[in-house]
Amino acid sequence: MSSEAADMLSPATREILGKVRQIVPPMLEKFHKGQLGRVAVIGGSEDYTGAPYFSAMASARLGCDMSHVICTPAAAAVIKTYSPNLMVHPLMRQSPSPHHSSDSSHAVADSDPAHISGKIIDMLPRLHVLVVGPGLGRDPLMQETCARVLAAARERKMPVVMDADALALVTKTPELVHGWREVVLTPNVVEFGRLWKGLKKDGDPDEAAKGADSTRQVEALSKALGGVTIVQKGGRDYISNGETTLTVDVTGGLKRSGGQGDTLTGSIATMLAWRKAYLDGIWDHDGKLGEAETLGLAAFGGAVITRECSRLAFGKKGRSLQASDLTDEVYIAFLNLIGEAIEKKG
Repeated sequence: MSSEAADMLSPATREILGKVRQIVPPMLEKFHKGQLGRVAVIGGSEDYTGAPYFSAMASARLGCDMSHVICTPAAAAVIKTYSPNLMVHPLMRQSPSPHHSSDSSHAVADSDPAHISGKIIDMLPRLHVLVVGPGLGRDPLMQETCARVLAAARERKMPVVMDADALALVTKTPELVHGWREVVLTPNVVEFGRLWKGLKKDGDPDEAAKGADSTRQVEALSKALGGVTIVQKGGRDYISNGETTLTVDVTGGLKRSGGQGDTLTGSIATMLAWRKAYLDGIWDHDGKLGEAETLGLAAFGGAVITRECSRLAFGKKGRSLQASDLTDEVYIAFLNLIGEAIEKKG
């Protein structure tokens, strides 16, 4: 941890980061490709190609071994030009145009969510974590495909980070995630208000219209969803599973450019992959952190890294800051706040 970053941390944050550090795998010769994280981002459509790229690149830059993007063919052609380091799979499909009248079997298959989702579900055994939502859009076929993939991931008890348009699925069909402890939702203030209004039907619809202003509201929404982890993004980030709540008070930048939430989803995804490595015991460690605690710690680690990325990028770019500037700071932010694990000798 850098001395500058340490000087800005509250005692509570220092204590939590000490636990986060325990789930970060050391770099050992015995590890093989894929053990330190296989993450896939499901999103990316004809109009939105940046969001899944920023999420997947944040995951990769933080240190996951294999970073995938699952998107539409039109988005794949573009995203492949952004970086050769990502594995891009053009498996998603958008609804056919009303003027499209092909009767070919290929066209029919491309409009069948069961067929489309089946190819993605076949990939799940090779993945550790899913991110669903960046650049997804509200297309009905895309949304239905994701719902089917989520149901399959739930059967595998697979960690999933949901953001952006995937949160619309939660509002519409909360049973998809209700009680699924491995789910992390990352709403901004507007999205939190929509979730609150959609799920807390017996409450004041205006109470959280501008996002959570207290840990109580985040806890209440988490409980309404059966204990999923919620990361409410704002001036401070609140992270809660309805029982335990963490507050992220690390200083971020002042520019609110689009795409910064994608760095968050990718960072949390890699931390969740490292959590799996920790729980699987792929290296010798003395920690006794449990599943529920490490889930919150992974979300906290991703949140502090994102805020530090924002602070560093804003210091260099000021009001011209863009989402890609955060991508360049991911590893430095990690070193500043968490630091590399030191292998024990002897």
